[in-house]
Amino acid sequence: RFETFTRAVRRHPLCLYLGGIALIAMTLTGILSFQAVANGMPVWMLAPLCILLLLASSQLSVALMNWLATLRVKPEGLPKMDFSKGIPPGCRTLVVVPSLLTSVQDIEKLVEALEVRFLANRDDHLHFGLLTDYCDAPQEFLPEDSPLVQRVHTRIIELNEKYSSVGDGTKSNIFFLFHRPRRWNPQERIWMGYERKRGKLADLNVLLRSSESGVSGDTFSLVVGDVSILSGVKFVITLDADTQLPRDAARQFVATMAHPLNHAHYDEKKRA
Repeated sequence: RFETFTRAVRRHPLCLYLGGIALIAMTLTGILSFQAVANGMPVWMLAPLCILLLLASSQLSVALMNWLATLRVKPEGLPKMDFSKGIPPGCRTLVVVPSLLTSVQDIEKLVEALEVRFLANRDDHLHFGLLTDYCDAPQEFLPEDSPLVQRVHTRIIELNEKYSSVGDGTKSNIFFLFHRPRRWNPQERIWMGYERKRGKLADLNVLLRSSESGVSGDTFSLVVGDVSILSGVKFVITLDADTQLPRDAARQFVATMAHPLNHAHYDEKKRA
């Protein structure tokens, strides 16, 4: 019987989880409501009290079920390749940070954070880039656009020059800037980066999959870095602007993605 129950739990874990939360919350609510009535609370106040108790006990129920889940379900590590000596050329990876160019101060923070990620994850076949758009605007160009893009352009070049001797010694092969122009959005009636973050990543994938080293002007208005190596990029790690990349974490990510058991397979019937 226990094995049957265990199999049922494995087949329907969400039902058990939500059911457990509901059961604990209703039990606590019932006990406390009964005590309140037994101590002389008017019956007409019972319904509002139950609602308040149910809201309060639901938080405790979620915490308790999460704790029980950690006791029952043990995490399992994904298989990964042994990249202790470095990422191989066939697994060249680009770490990108989608962001908006809002001010010179924010640009400095973005570039500084990008450098910190690089210093914690040095590898000959690991590259770092900013994937940027202008802020939304009522017109295609604003007076402050040019100084902002020039600033981030300059800072990326400075980073490449600063670390030009790292890796294979080729200048401009570590840091990248991918910047897109605004496009008119007729639904929102505003000039903006096409489909925002999703659009930036989609345009980057198109660029990486292209066999040509040139850049289409209607996709990215500016690319800084050695674009000739982009055709060899196999993996992309996407980070939010406020997300850190701990020491050697990128190498572990790549080692996991590169393992054959973790490869994605396309199902033509489900088109997924």
